Amino acid sequence: MKNRNINSFSLLVIVIGLFYITISCDSFVEVALPSSQLTAATVFEEKATANAAMTDIYSKLRDNSLLTGNGSGINVALGAYTDELEYYGNGTVGTHFFYSNTVLPTDGTIGGWWSAGYNQIYAANAVYEGVNAATKLIQTDKDQLMGEALFVRALVHFHLVNIFGDIPYITTTNYEQNKVVTRMPSADVYSHIITDLETAKALLPTEYFGGLRVRPNRYVAAALLARVYIYQGNYAAAANAATTVINETGTFTLETNLDNTFLKESQSTIWQLIPQVEGRNTDEGATFIFTAGPPSFVAFTNDLINDFEPGDLRKSHWTKAVTNGTNTWYHAYKYKQQTLTGTTVEYSIVFRLSEQYLIRAEARAQLNDIQGATDDLNTIRNLAGLSNTTAANQQDLLSAIMQERRVEFFTESGHRFFDLKRTHQLDNTLSGIKPAWNTSDALLPLPESELLLNPNLQPQNPGY
Repeated sequence: MKNRNINSFSLLVIVIGLFYITISCDSFVEVALPSSQLTAATVFEEKATANAAMTDIYSKLRDNSLLTGNGSGINVALGAYTDELEYYGNGTVGTHFFYSNTVLPTDGTIGGWWSAGYNQIYAANAVYEGVNAATKLIQTDKDQLMGEALFVRALVHFHLVNIFGDIPYITTTNYEQNKVVTRMPSADVYSHIITDLETAKALLPTEYFGGLRVRPNRYVAAALLARVYIYQGNYAAAANAATTVINETGTFTLETNLDNTFLKESQSTIWQLIPQVEGRNTDEGATFIFTAGPPSFVAFTNDLINDFEPGDLRKSHWTKAVTNGTNTWYHAYKYKQQTLTGTTVEYSIVFRLSEQYLIRAEARAQLNDIQGATDDLNTIRNLAGLSNTTAANQQDLLSAIMQERRVEFFTESGHRFFDLKRTHQLDNTLSGIKPAWNTSDALLPLPESELLLNPNLQPQNPGY
């Protein structure tokens, strides 16, 4: 190895002081940090600066992670990787390689997801360790911050394991340990995720910090737990976790007007990321909306548009047609703002209530609770202006629920790819659509640069 003796797990150890001193003062941050030099220990002895350290992580999730709404996030990349999005750009942009299923270990998008993910995990670990060691913070503040840090750690690992397969689970800021970590079996990664989320749920309060839904609370942790359990096939636990959120009717309700679902005040939102400054809206709106054809970046596939049933309000409210007089293209229109507005009207939603209904519907169907599954599925269908499902047995219900997820969660957090993968439908669905599709494409390659820095991460995923 050359003189370069750091990797993405431990990059922030070199700049840890700078991290705490120069935390960005955007809309996440309650107060600006003092201009004087601060040690890490000092940061976590004060509530305001400890909160600033934690909220800076959310700004990084919003701007520089696989969850970002811009063109480098999984909303776009995994949509193009599957059957959601057509790509209209040139062949040198990263999205092209996802669309053509020719992603290589040297791909910059892949490397960015990995390095940003582990840097954010490192930052979460730094907050957890610093707050846990603090002597001046009151216990309720310590619990809040440690719970949030564990939630973020679980959230990022969850996405990484579903994209790359076996990965390291990083729980410390110890550089000597992190620079030589090995990959952990995915089942063990899931066990760590669940442990972190159960601990986070116990530590976090039921109310939202500051009243806005931009800092995780107990129900946010439960929402992610429900997703984790359904992916894992633990159906009883998935149903219970989803019910915890659904039953909190004083906080969460389904918006009857679909145009309100993605507004910042939406009562169906469980957790969202606030834009950087007032007046700015989501990167998702700026990324997906186009006003003239042909598109310059991405648009929906005909297969997705044709999968909407007649009368589905999601097609008329959450997609928009653009024509040049000869051809018609459709773009996502869940977020309707693509420019600055006087007051911010849309935040980027990460978890919302509809997912909890469809998680519970799937879990109940798997548990052979046909009536319960039908009721949950119909709740979402009726909201979209559709009649009750005709599915009457377990297998038909499971197929109907997967179809409902397709037209409910398009361009959100890579749901389509993850759903096809976890239900073992990737090959059946994509082999006839993607000429270069291979079974090994269910996993993306580990970044080559990371394998060079830490040979303990070998072997590379099959097919690469």
